[in-house]
Amino acid sequence: MPETAEATVATATDLVGRHFRVRDHYDVGREKIREFARAVRNDHPAHHHEEHANKLGYAGLIASPTFASVIGAATTRSLIGTVLTEYDVSQILQTDQIFEYHRPIVGGDLLSVDVAVENIRIFGDNDFITIKVTLTDADALPVLVATTTIVARRGVEIDPAAAEMVSGLVMHGHVTDSNAEGSLDPSGLILLAPEEVGELRTPAAPLPVHTVPTAQTLTAGTELPASRIPLTRGDLVNYAGVSGDPNPIHFSDAAAELVGLPTVVAHGMLTMGLTASYLVDWLGDPAALGKFSVRFSGFVAVQPTAPTFVEFTGKVKSVDAESGSATVVLGATSEGKKLFGRAVAEVRLSGANTARG
Repeated sequence: MPETAEATVATATDLVGRHFRVRDHYDVGREKIREFARAVRNDHPAHHHEEHANKLGYAGLIASPTFASVIGAATTRSLIGTVLTEYDVSQILQTDQIFEYHRPIVGGDLLSVDVAVENIRIFGDNDFITIKVTLTDADALPVLVATTTIVARRGVEIDPAAAEMVSGLVMHGHVTDSNAEGSLDPSGLILLAPEEVGELRTPAAPLPVHTVPTAQTLTAGTELPASRIPLTRGDLVNYAGVSGDPNPIHFSDAAAELVGLPTVVAHGMLTMGLTASYLVDWLGDPAALGKFSVRFSGFVAVQPTAPTFVEFTGKVKSVDAESGSATVVLGATSEGKKLFGRAVAEVRLSGANTARG
């Protein structure tokens, strides 16, 4: 097989169904878990103190529900930089994100990262690209599957003056291809031959959860307490560094205005992370999420010297007391505008009527 994805010459549509593997594994550090939890305002003690994670049955700190976005974003950048090279990274917008959890990511995990181009749908000059990232642990058991849909524009001519301006704003140190021989980017991709792509192994049985709402007491129609969180430019800069998101529209007015935005805007994945924190605060157990999906439809504009507030709401759509599960519909608004076209979480609850395997 080719040693790197760069060895593959193909158009984007030719790459649908191809599978790649990140060259090196991702070593989950407990300090990274803590700093990410702080960035998305997740105060549950299991993200910060190992004894609390141990009480929930985990050997290390539990990562926040959207922690995998750090890994997935780097993988997507590598894919665009070395495989989907017909697209300009500055002309890409995320539209959907889905996380499917087999178990939480915990401190000390050594995660292998596989990525596949699932689908490309063409609408005029816009291509909607669906990318699936699968994380497996050192025992090759699945931990999490993240599916991201991005829209990318083709055939767009970049103003050289604008490109020069942006080059003076971008974060340095984000490698998207191989440098000098012998210094290969560890986040680079290796193309897998078809025979190397196997079915996922059966995941380990989930541990019991310890939620505040239980399968016996929770009912459909229950509304979650509303919450209101301020976001400042400092929060955006912090999240950009913690998550590794290099897009300057999150910290530079000049870059934001260049793409038609009124001012700097918050990361979509930051708003999703804050929404997950809101949900976990209500659940009381960060390991209770089974699936979390969002379709982005708006943005949070953040002014230079004053915070912008994001309001969160939620409502229980359905409860299955036998399986101990529930579906929760979530909402987020800023300055009266909806941030999500859809936001849904499937969660596990304490007190199921039947024993779980």
